[in-house]
Amino acid sequence: MTHAPAPAAPAGETPRRGRPGYDRETLLSVCVEVFNVHGYDATSMGTLSKHLGISKSAIYHHVASKEEILEQALARALDALEEVLAGAAAAEGPAVARLEQVIRGTVRVLVEQMPYVTLLLRLRGNSEVETRALERRRTVTRRVGELIEQAQAEGAVRDDLSGRSAARLLLGMINSIVDWYRPEAGDTTDQLADTVVGLAFSGLRAP
Repeated sequence: MTHAPAPAAPAGETPRRGRPGYDRETLLSVCVEVFNVHGYDATSMGTLSKHLGISKSAIYHHVASKEEILEQALARALDALEEVLAGAAAAEGPAVARLEQVIRGTVRVLVEQMPYVTLLLRLRGNSEVETRALERRRTVTRRVGELIEQAQAEGAVRDDLSGRSAARLLLGMINSIVDWYRPEAGDTTDQLADTVVGLAFSGLRAP
C-alpha cells in the first residue's frame, strides 16, 4: 500500500505539523485502510509506521495513540449516520417518507464513508472506545425501529411485523453494501438507494 505525498502548502500558508506530505486527514485515511486489512487489534503503531512510511514519532505529531485514531475514524462514520437521522427527524411529512429519507441517506453514507463504516461494522467491543461506538450504533438502529413503528401506526407499513426486527434486517441489508459494492463497476449511489428502497417497501414479488 503506497500513498503519494500531498502537495506542499502554498506560499504564505502555515505548514502542516508532522512529516511533510501527511496531514491529519491523510494519516487517518491510511490508518483506517490498514485497520480494515489487518484488523484493529492486530495492528500496532509499528505496522502503521511501516505502511505510512514515517516514524512512529511522526505519527505522534498528529495523534496521541492508536486508540485516538480509532475514535476519530468511528466518529466519522457515526456522525454521518446520526446526521441522516437528525435530518429525517426535523423533516415534515409522514413517517414512511422520513423512513425512505433515512434509507437513502444511510446508503449514501455507506458509499461515501465506506472505509470508516467498514471499520465500525467490524468492531468487537474490546475497548471503551469500541463500546461507546457500538452503543451509538445501537441507538441508530433503535431510532430506525421507532420510525418504522410510527409508519405502522399511520397505516403506511404493514403492522404484522416487528418494527425492531425490521430495523435490524433493513440495516443489515444496507450494511452488506460494504462487502461487495464497487462504484466503478456497478450502479450509482442513487440507483443503489433506489434498489434498497424498492426491496424494503415492495419486496421481490411482482404485483
